Amino acid sequence: MSDKIPVTVLTGYLGAGKTTLLNRILSEPHGKKYAVIVNEFGEIGIDNDLIVGADEEIFEMNNGCICCTVRGDLVRIIDGLMRRKGKFDGIIVETTGLADPAPVAQTFFMDEEVGRKTKLDAVITVADAKWLRDRLKDAPEAKNQIAFADVILVNKTDLVSKDELEEVEGRIRAINPYAKLHRTERSNIALDQVLGRNAFDLDRILTIEPEFLGDEHDHHHDHDHHDHDHGHAHHHGPSGLKHYHDEEMQSLSLRTDKALDPDKFFPWVQDLVQTEGPQILRSKGILSFKGDAKRFVFQGVHMILDGDHQREWRADEKRESRIVFIGRNMPEDKIREGFARCVA
Repeated sequence: MSDKIPVTVLTGYLGAGKTTLLNRILSEPHGKKYAVIVNEFGEIGIDNDLIVGADEEIFEMNNGCICCTVRGDLVRIIDGLMRRKGKFDGIIVETTGLADPAPVAQTFFMDEEVGRKTKLDAVITVADAKWLRDRLKDAPEAKNQIAFADVILVNKTDLVSKDELEEVEGRIRAINPYAKLHRTERSNIALDQVLGRNAFDLDRILTIEPEFLGDEHDHHHDHDHHDHDHGHAHHHGPSGLKHYHDEEMQSLSLRTDKALDPDKFFPWVQDLVQTEGPQILRSKGILSFKGDAKRFVFQGVHMILDGDHQREWRADEKRESRIVFIGRNMPEDKIREGFARCVA
């Protein structure tokens, strides 16, 4: 696996601070070689003083990074990059401010050529602390970008009050309780916090264990408060279900300590994503199958699922199955009942 080049998908609304972050990657003396794929080179406002040489759509930067524009086909661009001399430490794909990151992410799941040489590392969303609340009201893409993210930079924190910041983080958590949040000013963040996160690596899916499980999503809030103070719709249902929602966007977390039957689970989850795929943006889970010493880990983007056996369950671990779905208008009861029927 290690020879695969990690790909970071960078998304965020217009003006949120993506360009600032990209300029950091393309100019800082980090000693690494990144390829940055942008939609329109001219629009992005990359500092021309940093450009050394340019051949048609590829621009070399003076810190060893290169920058290229997508005209049409992402797969073709990546293929071209892979043929260049010298290895990249990573590839960053910037999506336009209006785009849903899903199709870009799916490219790395679906295209065999691309999948042999690269692996999806993480989806990073840059959000504007001041304007995000309005965008969430009027722009479904903004919600998609939050729901889809593994890491969210809540940027321009210097332009909002502490209360406004907590409110906007509450809104973000209502859509996606599982992403890692960083508060930033002028997209100033250590690059290792956004690059090389391995969020899509099935072996490492649990490095974000507390947030993945939704148990400690309030850890940055004062624990004397109750959830309703933060405007979270949040109730415990059967099987320890936690449920958040933001009007139509919601996340659903299911768990059971009874072993699952793989012959029931796989057909159920395949059928679920086939029928509800457009509504389900992301899914991930750790499963305990009957008679199976190893943990099964899976994740999905819309209708595409990827999964594998991981390590053996440790003696000190609670053997339980946990799944998370993030999406909009998902048939919650149907999902809950279907999952309950997968018990061995």
